[in-house]
This record gives sequence, C-alpha cells and structure tokens, in this order.
Amino acid sequence: MSVLPGKALILVENLSVPFDRRVWQECQTLSGAGWEVHVICPQGTKRDTEAEVTIDGVHILRYPLKAATGGPAGYVQEYGSALWHTLRLARKVGRVDVVHACNPPDLLFLVALYLKRQGAKFIFDQHDLCPELYLSRFDRGEDFLYRAVCALERRTYKTADVVIATNESYKDVAVKRGGKSPDDVFVVRSAPVVERFHQVPAEVELKKGKPHLLAYLGVMGPQDGVDYALRALASLRDTVGRTDWHAVFIGSGDAFDAMVALSKELKLDDQVEFTGRISDEDLLRYLSTADVCLSPDPLNPLNDVSTMNKIMEYMAMSRPIVSFELREARVSAGEAALYAPANDEPEFAKLIAHLLDSPDQRAAMGELGRARVAGPLSWENSQKALLAAYAAAVR
Repeated sequence: MSVLPGKALILVENLSVPFDRRVWQECQTLSGAGWEVHVICPQGTKRDTEAEVTIDGVHILRYPLKAATGGPAGYVQEYGSALWHTLRLARKVGRVDVVHACNPPDLLFLVALYLKRQGAKFIFDQHDLCPELYLSRFDRGEDFLYRAVCALERRTYKTADVVIATNESYKDVAVKRGGKSPDDVFVVRSAPVVERFHQVPAEVELKKGKPHLLAYLGVMGPQDGVDYALRALASLRDTVGRTDWHAVFIGSGDAFDAMVALSKELKLDDQVEFTGRISDEDLLRYLSTADVCLSPDPLNPLNDVSTMNKIMEYMAMSRPIVSFELREARVSAGEAALYAPANDEPEFAKLIAHLLDSPDQRAAMGELGRARVAGPLSWENSQKALLAAYAAAVR
C-alpha cells in the first residue's frame, strides 16, 4: 500500500529542529514523499532561535524553554512548560492526519489525545526508553517517580496507533512491555545521510601541537559517559604514559559544566578542549582530523539497548572507534570499533593507545564503518521503514 500524503505534525521536546538530525531527516523524507510537515519544538540558544520559520518546505514552530536543573523537580517544571507551549502551538497548526511524537518525555501523548479526538492518528517515535533513562540518570532506584515514568510509558504505548523504534531491542520492548503488535512497530534506525559527512583536509592546528587528536561528539548528560572518557584519558596519561595526544569534546548538555570541572580536577585541562555545540562545517574539520573517536557510554539499563548517534556519525566519517562493550554498540559498529570490558576505564585507555600506534588498523576500521553506514545501516533503508510506518498509521 502506498502512502497517501496528508498533514503531519511532529512533536519534539528535548532538542531544537533541525539541530535534531534524526528528526530533521524524518521531516525531509516525509516532505519529499508529499506530506505537509509541521514541527513543534523548543528554541535553541545559539541556533534554531526563530519562533517560526519554514525550511525546505517544513514549517517549524518553536517555543522558549528553560532546561531542567536540580534533579527530578526541575524536569517537572520543564515538562509542564513544554506541554503548555506544545498544546498552544498545536491548536495553531490545526487539524492533522498524523501526530508524530518523539520522546523523551513520555508526556506528549497528552497532546496526541487532543489531536486524536479531531481524527489524527498517533505515531510514537521512541528515541529513549524512559524508565531505563530514569534509572540511569538518577540514582534513586525504583521509587515512586520511577513507577510514574513506567505508567506514562504504558499510557503512551496504549494511545499510539503505530510505534517507531530505533533498533530491534527497542522493538522488543514495545512488543513485550508495551503490548504492541509486531506489525504496528517499525524499526527506523538513526543513520546519518552519508553525503553530509565527507572528509575535508585535516588541520594539524586542531591537534594543538600533538601528534594525535582524539574526539568525542555528542550530548553530555549524566548517563553519556564523558566522565568515563576523562578518567580513561587520565589513565592514558598517568598509567599508560602517553601524552602525545590532544582531545576535543564536541557537544553540550546538563553535565557540561561538571565535565569541564572534572577535567580540571584530573589536571587534563591542558590536553582536553570543550567546544560546546559547533557548526556542521567545524564538525567536519574536527572529525576529519581525528585519529580515534570515543564512545564512552557506560553499561547501564538504557545504554546497553540504545543506538548511539555518535557511533553512526563516526563511521560516516571513516573514523575508528573505542567503545565499551554494549549490545547495541556492537550491532551498530561491528568491526569498526574496539571494545573495552564494560565501564573498564584502564582498558579503554589501553585500546586508545593501541590504535594510536596502529595507523593501518585505524584506516581499515574506518573503511569498514563507512561501508556499514553507506550500506546495511543507511538512511535510505530507514526512509522505507518510516514511510511504511506512516502507511500503517493511515491505512
């Protein structure tokens, strides 16, 4: 069955669009297939700042949002504000054929319920498993808030007509925990558009006088492992005895300031650079120059079953990777990465040192990774699954 294009509204709470690469690729795919696409998301700080804009035919409405601080209570305030603004802007968009909500949080089903009463179908695009995210982010165990998060996930699944999962592990959760039919769950893997990730001439200046550049790209939240990477770099210097490297950490998040402070505490600030969010052009410069890329996400209930965007983007840039042993990291990277035992920082450091001494292996791993994202893990394959999910929703 072919999709009969209609009007789609995509809801995002935790990132601005088009900064959220996955969501923007979905928007472009749907628009290219004839859908009228609207997006509601927060405003960015340095980019995506306009309240209303149309880009490549996609109509984007943005609202001001202060990111949570201070633990779970801060998220209550953030999410309450986001829901109010999202519902306000959804009324402005009007009737739609499909409302497509991307989590976290698992609260956007409340807006979907309002739109479903007007005839919309609801697609739940599950970027994160929020119960596992809660356990991984807050050291509070299975307390009242955890049970509330589980209840919200159950309600989101129940409300959804179709679920989009980022990998097979997430699909299993949607079927087994969410009670969805396998026929109503579609795997749309996060995958970079490889044409956007191309080599540019390496710039030795980015290495700050060192022979090698190490790079981290991604969000810096409590569960993302930047602290593990920093401690591994301290081990690389102090235990392995390697100082022939400079490291760059690209991205931001609510642990950014704490990670800068940790680098100073570990006396790494003369070898470690934090750029914050940077332009796509600068990203290509850094990744083209990097010798080894870092994926330090620790083993926890969320990370073990999540596809890491950073891994996909490293592979698109033909970069070798060092990762901890995680189920979905290995599914994504295969032999394009070396894997340290889970959360073992000294072994992570040793693998970095090994790759620094192995230029031929680095090149071979990079070629393998590029072939994976250009072939079996390509966005072209994900596009087909996305359009199939929409066809199922409106059938």
